[in-house]
Amino acid sequence: MKQIIIIGGGAAGFFCASNLDETKYKIIILEQNSDVLQKVKISGGGRCNVSHACFDPKELIQFYPRGNKELLSVFTKFQPGDTMEWFEQRNISLKIENDNRIFPESNSSQTIINTFLNEVQKKNIDVKTKSVVKEIVKDGERYIVKTSSEDLVADYIIYATGSSPKSLKIVESLGHRIISLVPSLFTFNIKNDLLKDLAGTSFENAEVSIPKLKTAESGPLLITHWGLSGPAILKISAWEAINLAKVKYNFEIEVNFISKTLDEAEEIFQNFRHSNPKKTIGQSKIFEVTNRFWQKILDTLKIDLNKQVAHISGKEMQAILISLCSKKLQVTGKSTFKDEFVTAGGVDLKEINFKNMSSKILPRFYIAGEVLNIDAVTGGFNFQACWSEAWLIAQDLNMK
Repeated sequence: MKQIIIIGGGAAGFFCASNLDETKYKIIILEQNSDVLQKVKISGGGRCNVSHACFDPKELIQFYPRGNKELLSVFTKFQPGDTMEWFEQRNISLKIENDNRIFPESNSSQTIINTFLNEVQKKNIDVKTKSVVKEIVKDGERYIVKTSSEDLVADYIIYATGSSPKSLKIVESLGHRIISLVPSLFTFNIKNDLLKDLAGTSFENAEVSIPKLKTAESGPLLITHWGLSGPAILKISAWEAINLAKVKYNFEIEVNFISKTLDEAEEIFQNFRHSNPKKTIGQSKIFEVTNRFWQKILDTLKIDLNKQVAHISGKEMQAILISLCSKKLQVTGKSTFKDEFVTAGGVDLKEINFKNMSSKILPRFYIAGEVLNIDAVTGGFNFQACWSEAWLIAQDLNMK
């Protein structure tokens, strides 16, 4: 019986193992940590954001800054609808939330982890934790996998290690080209009086642009202790990951907190002034922002909160509107988004056959997951790429 060694006990490794035909192969999973499926555990705040309810492959690939062209054929064969069906066949109920993210009904990532552990147990798959791969040596038709404790022989290797620099070095030493790693999902560190002491304040729909890069994104925005986060920031950080690394995370952004043009905002302000001339500016609810944020704008502009709206000068009004619609802020660094560390970079996609995720450089060697130069915005997309790639590998091996 031929032996498959899966290197990496994460999402791609376990999904692949769960779909392999155990009557054909002896299967071993090697994981360097003491626990498997660590990213699955912390994903979605411990609820596990399994996938995203986007069932058209052409639409789905729009969420992948790197790998979108290559993933089209992959998603044509296995997409989020197939993921949902796979789990439902194993009596795991999934739900689609309002923002289209897919979670287990249990709201616990442990449900997903247990499903995988049950699958590999049923198939008698050997899971070796604390098994650090030091080197892989090609030996004729086979591979010798040298770990910290033993040498193992593989007829086929599935390389699903995630994007650790050490694992990339190993695959590079076997002949693969590696695109340098840079962080992909991160929040922006900003020191500015307007954001000070407002951590937790959110905006339902904001627009964020980086004028220098001629790029913009929109979506919910959140003020944090360090600066700004939320989907609008995470999307722009993913799409511009490589450019932002080049400028060492020092750049200017422009934020429109209310997604209105200056002219639209001025019209709203003037209409409010006309209807409520005697109201004090500090107590006026003119725009869809929190009272704390509104008063912070007035405070930073040194506008008296007790001043009547009718007495706000044209200059003061313009300053308020600019703070709301086109506030320039200097970003001076980045922070990892929660524990969901995602990177751009990895194995060059030109060296992968996306029909079955096999290496074009190495025979009987498959590569899947974050070790590839593929990454996505937040929302379950990175996991979906893992499930789809791993499924293709299992299908290919099952037909051999």
